[in-house]
Amino acid sequence: MGFARACSVALVGVDGVVVEVQADLEPGVAAFTLVGLPDKTLVESRDRVRAAVVNSGAAWPQKKLTVGLSPASVPKSGAGFDLAVAAAVLGAAEVVDPAAIADLVLIGELGLDGRVRPVRGILPAVLAAAEAGYRQVVVPRQCAAEAALVPDVSVLGVRSLRQLIAVLTDGVVPEEEPGDPPGRPDPMLAGLLVPGAGLGTGLAPGRPDGDGTDFPDLADVTGQQTARRALEVAAAGGHHLFLSGPPGAGKTMLAERLPWLLPPLTRQDSVEVTAVHSVAGILPPGEPLVSRPPYCAPHHSATMQSLVGGGTGVPRPGAVSLAHRGVLFLDEAAEFHSRALDALRQPLESGHVVIARAAGVVRLPARFLMVLAANPCPCGRHTLHGAGCECPPSVIRRYQARLSGPLLDRVDLRVEVEPVTRRDLLGRGGRGESTAVVADRVREARERAGARLAGTAWRLNSEVPGQELRTRWQPAPGALAQAERELERGLLTARGLDRVLRVAWTVADLRGRDRPEALDVAVALELRTGIARGAMSVPGAGT
Repeated sequence: MGFARACSVALVGVDGVVVEVQADLEPGVAAFTLVGLPDKTLVESRDRVRAAVVNSGAAWPQKKLTVGLSPASVPKSGAGFDLAVAAAVLGAAEVVDPAAIADLVLIGELGLDGRVRPVRGILPAVLAAAEAGYRQVVVPRQCAAEAALVPDVSVLGVRSLRQLIAVLTDGVVPEEEPGDPPGRPDPMLAGLLVPGAGLGTGLAPGRPDGDGTDFPDLADVTGQQTARRALEVAAAGGHHLFLSGPPGAGKTMLAERLPWLLPPLTRQDSVEVTAVHSVAGILPPGEPLVSRPPYCAPHHSATMQSLVGGGTGVPRPGAVSLAHRGVLFLDEAAEFHSRALDALRQPLESGHVVIARAAGVVRLPARFLMVLAANPCPCGRHTLHGAGCECPPSVIRRYQARLSGPLLDRVDLRVEVEPVTRRDLLGRGGRGESTAVVADRVREARERAGARLAGTAWRLNSEVPGQELRTRWQPAPGALAQAERELERGLLTARGLDRVLRVAWTVADLRGRDRPEALDVAVALELRTGIARGAMSVPGAGT
């Protein structure tokens, strides 16, 4: 009778649970039984592991073999348990020392030839192992850089089961060369990408090169001074933004430049974002750590599950989680299904999304900056003078009502994007500020807010509760008089007043002031309600 155990990790969303893989050999008819709530992919590991062990030069035990995955109540899915199952079987057969693998966490899929294939979710799996007290992990060689992001964990990257056996038996480690000629993409990396997700989904458009110029520049946007200022305020304070205007006015151009106004991710945020992208299967090979704020722009035909997460079995991250610590851009927002849009209301408030399915409950991070863009009517010409809009008023009302009041109440900034004039289009109005210049002001404003909020649970003005802003950090005396009148007239809700105050703090941070004044609140009101009050025309009011 032989017994051995190794460890692996089961992922539930982006959270991991360490699973003990136990192998037991008993005399009897040769059979391989796998228990512990495995899914179909994991059940098929019996054949993969057997073929991989034999093709790696080890003898397969001709006894009754039972492999248990504990705790049995946790759902287990995917092929990432193959390596741990093989190690436990070899330990039970005394091919390797059972004590050498008892506290070893092994993650990886096995090919029939014994090669170790990479799997998704390596970073959150290693994080879960480290939190559980494990300090040694074995992963596919292609994923070693991703696993090494976790501090105080020794990472061993292997290309084949033969290499692992040699390491565990103190033998000569064979060299495993990639099986494809140089210049061809490594087919082993196919396990890291979800088919149809597309390489780079969830990443900001454009990539910076050596001189930092290979990305969308805000200076390319002609005119749109109010929208540019709103974009800067949104980036500085993390405020949601709604851009409404005719087609071709530059709404998409503005949204695509927003991620590059945001500061680079902190180390903690980078790990969070990388973990989500790794589980979702959109982490680009060769880039183990996402350092820039992500950008996600789903098509307006996206379902509610694709936006907030879900699917059959264990729920998977949706667009709100892929945009965590970055930008979620919903172009043609009025064309989205109303149920899908209203499903965003909870993550907009809480910064996470909780999905309940029969297989379990998953909590996914979803702290994103949302940008909505929509036309004023189905034809898009309603706000253009003399453009010949033939949409009946009832059709226009129904079209604009697709964006519900509760959703828009959670949007801090609402801007009417005007058509580009001939003067701006021909460059006679002068070139606007570049992304680098605006990004510097955004960084300085965030540093002021960070110093003020140090020691609290909040990092951005958009996260601070209104009660704290009214009591702990009060604006200048009389600064809220105009906003309070709007509240009494019913033009602002209580939530709206809090959001005006948050935007006013961001405007004050951009102007380098210690607290908001009446002009800062007036700018916030104009950006919130979309009603021109003359505040944005004051020099420096929006910056």
